[in-house]
Amino acid sequence: MGRLFGTDGARGVAITELSCEMAMNIGRAAAIVLTKQKKNGGRAKIIIGKDTRVSSDILEAALMSGIMSVGADVELLGIVPTPAVAYLVKYYDADAGVMISASHNSVEYNGIKLFSGSGFKLPDEVENEIESLILDTPEKMTLCEGTEVGRMRFAENAADDYVKHILSTTDLSVKKLKVLIDCANGSASATAKDLFTRLNVDFDLLHCEPDGCNINENCGSTHIDKLCNTVKNGGYDLGVAFDGDADRCLAVDENGKIVDGDKLIAIISKHMRDKGMLKNDTAVVTVMSNLGFHTYMKNNSLSTVCTAVGDRYVLEEMLKSGYNIGGEQSGHIIFLDHATTGDGQLTAVQLIGLMSETKTSLSALTAGIEDYPQLLLNVKITEQSKGKWDKNDAILAVIKEAENAMGTDGRILVRESGTEPLVRVMLEGKNKDDVDYWTNKIVNVVKEQLC
Repeated sequence: MGRLFGTDGARGVAITELSCEMAMNIGRAAAIVLTKQKKNGGRAKIIIGKDTRVSSDILEAALMSGIMSVGADVELLGIVPTPAVAYLVKYYDADAGVMISASHNSVEYNGIKLFSGSGFKLPDEVENEIESLILDTPEKMTLCEGTEVGRMRFAENAADDYVKHILSTTDLSVKKLKVLIDCANGSASATAKDLFTRLNVDFDLLHCEPDGCNINENCGSTHIDKLCNTVKNGGYDLGVAFDGDADRCLAVDENGKIVDGDKLIAIISKHMRDKGMLKNDTAVVTVMSNLGFHTYMKNNSLSTVCTAVGDRYVLEEMLKSGYNIGGEQSGHIIFLDHATTGDGQLTAVQLIGLMSETKTSLSALTAGIEDYPQLLLNVKITEQSKGKWDKNDAILAVIKEAENAMGTDGRILVRESGTEPLVRVMLEGKNKDDVDYWTNKIVNVVKEQLC
């Protein structure tokens, strides 16, 4: 992992950690690196989108200033989902795209995600080049003056252009379903009403009144209990929950039961295979996927490929091997036929299309997917302890002890977050008591050693 960029861009507490000065320098360096090979000469153009956080405006101004100070133009998209930036950067023939968001994190955080002109997140080597320019050789960032500085304009139809794209991926003559949509008081608040109105479903919106401070606050895909209860008691066929920047989606069936990314990938992959649309009859997932998912896929003659945690690694495998669906248990799902990154609203639309076409409830579609007991606990560690868990003898010893005790009936995954100062401890197995016991034992040792 780099010094500035984690697994999903640069992220930190807005203004104090992810400062205006840093945002300005990211804008300068990104503009220089991402536009240095611009074809046919001319002035480079970079688009910027943002979520609903109160800090997004000031970081947008800093980024814009940095980009324009090295001679590139800026086109502001306003509040849009992250996948809208990934789509519009190519649709608007821009050289690069920037999204200001900390995704599912609480309001005090913010982040900067960079996209190439083709709509894909940047590979490690390009992020490293940008980091090096900022941290090692800032003197190489030559500023412009006079008429050479960049210009700014507003993209007035950004949200509408993105919605039209999502609608183009499905048949609009869907069965009339009653759907409850949780927008997490985030980016989906700018697009969901228009999207689902034009999709012709009977829907209600939940947490769709952002005030700059309530993004992800007891709502969205990370706080889904209210959605579960309301779907169950309100007679809805389906509930969907997005995160702050709407690049992930979790679902809730008509009984109020959560349907996570694993299950969504499983049922949509099977449907795509049945229609002859699933390339190589394979889905790409991460090592976090539940054993029940893998059993379901095998029982339905579907293959899986596992990667490290992070949608960027899922995407790399999809591009390398020619697969067209992949994602994470958390709800990042990539439909490579339609998008270059995870897209929560695209996922919701594909799910609604599946239910409409098959005339089958979500509970029936997921009935064959068993949930193996799984427990994931996060341990907040100190900044000084970052990068040290896998070198700590006491932590390695307790993990080994747990592996020996659980044997082939269990699975242990310990990793450090790429976006927050957390160590994530996940255990899975056939026996819930064993899973709970060993997860907590490992967590306690991590706390003793790193907190």
